Amino acid sequence: MTYVLDACAMIALLFGELGDEVVLGHLLEKDAICLAHSVNLCEVFYDFYRDSGGKAASEAMDDLRWLGVVERNDLDEPFWREAGTLKGTHRRVSLADCCAIALTKRVGGTLVTSDHHELDPLAALGVCPITFIR
Repeated sequence: MTYVLDACAMIALLFGELGDEVVLGHLLEKDAICLAHSVNLCEVFYDFYRDSGGKAASEAMDDLRWLGVVERNDLDEPFWREAGTLKGTHRRVSLADCCAIALTKRVGGTLVTSDHHELDPLAALGVCPITFIR
């Protein structure tokens, strides 16, 4: 199985927040791969940077790599058109989440998130498989 982690799923994992066990379970799942788009990793990085500085932000990235999160930096034209179409259609969804959804669709995976506010409507539409961690 392939999972795509958005920023809130990775932050929950790093801070031990509610739902972290779901993310960790996917990372430990036999034959599973957990991906994160570069834009979503940037969100995690800036969150740590803003709150605790550059060293903490770098350590968070190291921790995610150590835990097995694989970075994807897809940004070819079909990819950004898909992300842009999602953003243009679902205006309340962040561009970063649109990148996570586009990656999820590209790899035939499941998006892992806690972001009900933005993603419940897309889950109801069946835009891509979504697992909510809480």
